[in-house]
Amino acid sequence: MTATVPSTNLPTLEDFRSGLPNICGWETEISSVVNHNEPVFLPRTNLRLEDITAGFACALHMHQPTIPAGANGELISNLQHMFEHPNQGDNHNAEPFAWCYSRMGEFIPQLVWEGCNPRIMLDYSGNLLWGLRQMGREDILNNLKRITCDSQYQPYVEWLGTMWSHAVVPSTPIPDIKLHIQAWQHYFAAIFGYDALKRVKGFSPPEMHLPNHPDTLYEYIKALKECGYRWLMVQEHSVENLDGSGLSHEQKYIPNRLVARNSKGETISITALIKTQGSDTKLVAQMQPYFEAKGRGKQQLGNLSVPSVVTQIADGENGGVMMNEYPRDFFRIYHELRDQGGGRTGVVPINGTEYLELMEAAGVNCEDYPTCQGINQHKIWQRVDPDHATPETVEKAIAQLKETDHQFHMDGASWTNSLSWVKGYENVLGPMTQLSAAFHQKYDSLVQQDASVTKQFEYQQALLYNLLLQTSCFRYWGQGTWTDYAREFYRRGEALLVGNG
Repeated sequence: MTATVPSTNLPTLEDFRSGLPNICGWETEISSVVNHNEPVFLPRTNLRLEDITAGFACALHMHQPTIPAGANGELISNLQHMFEHPNQGDNHNAEPFAWCYSRMGEFIPQLVWEGCNPRIMLDYSGNLLWGLRQMGREDILNNLKRITCDSQYQPYVEWLGTMWSHAVVPSTPIPDIKLHIQAWQHYFAAIFGYDALKRVKGFSPPEMHLPNHPDTLYEYIKALKECGYRWLMVQEHSVENLDGSGLSHEQKYIPNRLVARNSKGETISITALIKTQGSDTKLVAQMQPYFEAKGRGKQQLGNLSVPSVVTQIADGENGGVMMNEYPRDFFRIYHELRDQGGGRTGVVPINGTEYLELMEAAGVNCEDYPTCQGINQHKIWQRVDPDHATPETVEKAIAQLKETDHQFHMDGASWTNSLSWVKGYENVLGPMTQLSAAFHQKYDSLVQQDASVTKQFEYQQALLYNLLLQTSCFRYWGQGTWTDYAREFYRRGEALLVGNG
């Protein structure tokens, strides 16, 4: 049974202290809410596994970074900056972007009213949610609250957790991975409540970036499971089978079991849903997963025949196709499904946790899932006996492979291999590592002695700058303004940690 948390312990947006977001301080309460094995969608779903031949699961990713660019250097959302500087770049899209953040709160109720059976998964960064609150955009937040907190819409909408400050996991300092995950849970609960947080069981990594270093991947999955997550979305080319081969065509359309083995030989696993194909928003905007699912059928998994599911995610606001074509095709497809039988049989929309819970109820065991691991790990375990691994032998093998195999890397893999989140960004990564180390040197022992330290203003402020510096945007747009923002975050964070030390 899940522990019942008194509503008086619920972090609220009114708990802001000097404009800081709720990202820490309620770790015990959050943990008691999210660590449960109760079904989330099964009691409410109107789908039956035996009626489904194939499904499509679509997610929308939304993000705006926090930047130190207010009139007096205040922390503001980049969306606010776009509104305030409409003549720069594509900032004229600020209001269309804002509309995209809000519109599912109108689309889903309308489709339900029209007799359709829609599904959507939502992935909003903590930065974006905080920025909307800072801007006073209660219109957007209230639209989201409608489809999140109103029970009549809960069968149709699934929220996915993510890293609070949109940090790419492979290059995030390991001690900060769990802090990002917990910070997002704090902030989501502050807006939508503990009941809504209890239903968040899937995780969407920023940039679909999966670490492949044995120790980082192990700690990542460990943190996810400790924070109550049941499954993780992964890009198909970021994983491999245990023998080093790529995933088979059929394997991409059923759940996999992602296994991580660290340099001490310890193993851990989590269920993975495989995101297929590329990152092009056209795939989701034009409802391509639906058409792909029409060509799929049932597969044998263990002793059961189960439906294949096409899983896909795209930016929810970025580009003309998502801003303009998506609403047209979104409604068109759901009207077509309604007219063909209600969208409950044959090829159907389905959300990730809903799919997994229907499978489990039918008798599928996670041990029946095919097994995969982070890309390039097979090469390491060819050189190192997993049962006798040590940190030294693993690092030696990695060093040797980097020297002899130009295709080998431990940078992780994301939606595209044309960008690196490491190369060329030493001027961001160095300070990022230093600030993280200073944060943990100052606070780890204090938190261990007294967990209430995380409720203190100084801790919250230092944590905020530590997480903000790790935002992926500062290593995406190249050198210039964005790396300058990173340097400013480092300067402020260092002043807090050293100046107050």
